Amino acid sequence: MTTDDLLDHARILIIDDEPANLKLLDKMLASQGYQERVLIQDPREVLARYQEARPDLILLDINMPHLDGYQVMEQLKALNDPCLPPIVILTAQHGRDYLLKALSAGARDFIGKPFDRAELLMRVRNLLDAQLGHRMLHQQKDVLEDMVRLRTEELNRTRLQVVQRLGRAAEYRDNETGYHIIRMSQMSALLARKLGWSEADTELMLNASPMHDIGKIGIPDHILLKPGKFEPAEWEIMKTHATIGADLLAGDDSALLRLAREIALSHHEKWDGSGYPHGLVGEAIPQSGCIVAVADVFDALTSSRPYKKAWTVDAAEAFLRDNAGSHFDPLVVACFLDNLPEIIKIRDRHQEPLHD
Repeated sequence: MTTDDLLDHARILIIDDEPANLKLLDKMLASQGYQERVLIQDPREVLARYQEARPDLILLDINMPHLDGYQVMEQLKALNDPCLPPIVILTAQHGRDYLLKALSAGARDFIGKPFDRAELLMRVRNLLDAQLGHRMLHQQKDVLEDMVRLRTEELNRTRLQVVQRLGRAAEYRDNETGYHIIRMSQMSALLARKLGWSEADTELMLNASPMHDIGKIGIPDHILLKPGKFEPAEWEIMKTHATIGADLLAGDDSALLRLAREIALSHHEKWDGSGYPHGLVGEAIPQSGCIVAVADVFDALTSSRPYKKAWTVDAAEAFLRDNAGSHFDPLVVACFLDNLPEIIKIRDRHQEPLHD
């Protein structure tokens, strides 16, 4: 559609309590090809007619019964329409104070009575040109915002896929399984929600917590896969997986990877300061790390592995209770125990497949 076509189909509201003025304005505008002309004699109808279909221009008389032009402009401004069309005052008065009052109320221009045909049509055309440009810019802004939103969603999906694939890579190197990662991440998300995290942050926890042990990628196999107890030097190397993981996840400012890095670095800290890598104490430990520590340990204890039998839920519950305030954040442990039935449902829903 050409610009001329758009202008011909511009919707013009004409508001005047004098039928003769309405008829004259309607005839003038029709002669120039304007097809969408809405005539309103009662100003009380303006708001409803405006909301039926947004106009591109409003020609408004000031002195009218029931509602004057100033009151009509107040009603229109109250709509907070970002594309409020220009308002042209139809007036027989030309006093400075009168005109300034109309401008401050929202008027864009004036057309004097009696109407000069050439002047009226030129002002209408110029204002419609400006409004058309303004509306196109506004629509372009909406299109650009949609493009940015879609691009951001695509970028977030890509980040999530990278995180998930890194998690899979860590699983392949460790004795843990994909089911453990699913269970502990869902348990972590549940705890985060119960502790008052927002839905958006809870979703981040679900997707970031599988990265907690990503640093094990950097641990030599003879240490990582050792079935027995570590020698002191081996244990020191094993502990570096927390900082290795944090280094792997550093350098990206997305909320997902920031949280993943925080968890990787802090989930082996202990409430009494005896953890690693920084020996943080109490509330100095990020709550994200405290949450993942409880979920990870509980699921690891209650899962069977080639090198150990699964603990009972009661035994794992007792371990968490006994170590609240030393190893674990007591608030997180209390939340975990309060929601144990839901935790068990997650555990049962994602059990390891049985092998013959």
